[in-house]
Amino acid sequence: MRSSRENDLFLPGLRIPEKVRICNDLGQTVAGAGIVLGVTPSHVVRPVWGQMLGWLDPSMLFVSATKGLEGGSLMRMSEVITDVVRVRFQPRVAALSGPTFAREVAQGEPTAVVIASRDGELAAGIQRAFSGPTFRLYTNPDLAGVELGAALKNIIAVGAGVCQGLGLGGNIVAALITRGLVEIRRLAVALGGRPETLAGLAGLGDLVLTCTGELSRNRQVGIRLGQGQKLPEILASMRMVAEGVRTTDAAVELGRKHGMDLPITQQVHAILHQQKPPSEAIRELMERSLKGE
Repeated sequence: MRSSRENDLFLPGLRIPEKVRICNDLGQTVAGAGIVLGVTPSHVVRPVWGQMLGWLDPSMLFVSATKGLEGGSLMRMSEVITDVVRVRFQPRVAALSGPTFAREVAQGEPTAVVIASRDGELAAGIQRAFSGPTFRLYTNPDLAGVELGAALKNIIAVGAGVCQGLGLGGNIVAALITRGLVEIRRLAVALGGRPETLAGLAGLGDLVLTCTGELSRNRQVGIRLGQGQKLPEILASMRMVAEGVRTTDAAVELGRKHGMDLPITQQVHAILHQQKPPSEAIRELMERSLKGE
């Protein structure tokens, strides 16, 4: 990457700006930084931040751009970072989220996202530092709502992909997005989020993009499941992580813990982890007991 100025595995054909220094040494990368931005897959956030711990200091601002929940602990990513770093000091952590495909951001296409933190000064500082002509940030104090919207929308996107893989039309996908948002909001509010956050960029915005966009990895997993492929085969062929596969376990456990009805999430979980036929899962969703919206 240093010689070619290109990440040919994940963003082929896009040149990395000369100002970006590429380094494979965590100490050299992090030491002396003003802002540390983490974009690793959710299942390695804890070990990677643990490896960086010795080079971190209280003057740094920390930003998580990972969209997922930690298996086992069921923690949000900012909570994982705080849990790791607070053995040395109490970190200032924000979360960056919203409707973003990396390739479109890297190509300089207009993008709007949210920077969330209960620390208004921190959020405003990241907003100023990261904003540019094609990248617009909005601040939001609802850290829980933003992170949960980011994580849970991936589950609904798998379901939307399943519908397409089964050859179904737009009606069911629109219904799935709408009722999926109800589930996301229900769980997020139970965990401290604000309902209005889920109507914004980190909720509805990200959900619509992930459920309908051609670049969505979670949607692609769903499409292939709907076409009859098995999950291990699908994952083995993917270089990048589809966070919804892991997050579904955590979401089902959170729903059980809080006594919540999450029918779409539960059916997606059954397709992913219990080999339930996708057509049967859709039929059971349609045949649930009738109720008001």
